[in-house]
Amino acid sequence: MASRAAATKLPSWLDPLRKWAYNASGFNKYGLLHDDCLYDYDDVKEAVRRLPPDLLHARNFRIIRAMQLAIQHDVLPKEQWTKFEEDVRYLQPYLDEVRREQEEKDEWDKNH
Repeated sequence: MASRAAATKLPSWLDPLRKWAYNASGFNKYGLLHDDCLYDYDDVKEAVRRLPPDLLHARNFRIIRAMQLAIQHDVLPKEQWTKFEEDVRYLQPYLDEVRREQEEKDEWDKNH
């Protein structure tokens, strides 16, 4: 959510470019959200581990459905594609928390 708020601070003339890039990425054709496609770095793995069960189950469903569609060389019907306006950065608060904790740990280790 925080990143979406930060993104809205960008000049409005960039909106068409942002929407084009979102659609060009292709993950929306599988019903995926942006945060479903993040690389599994340690901080992302920890943030996913901290997700509430309902968000985790929804994430897993989207990923499994996308994998099944990819295996079948198919995409969702256009009306089921994830729209730019509907994309929620659900993982961002958890990522921010994990990264803050890691920075705090690194600072502690540096000073003690």
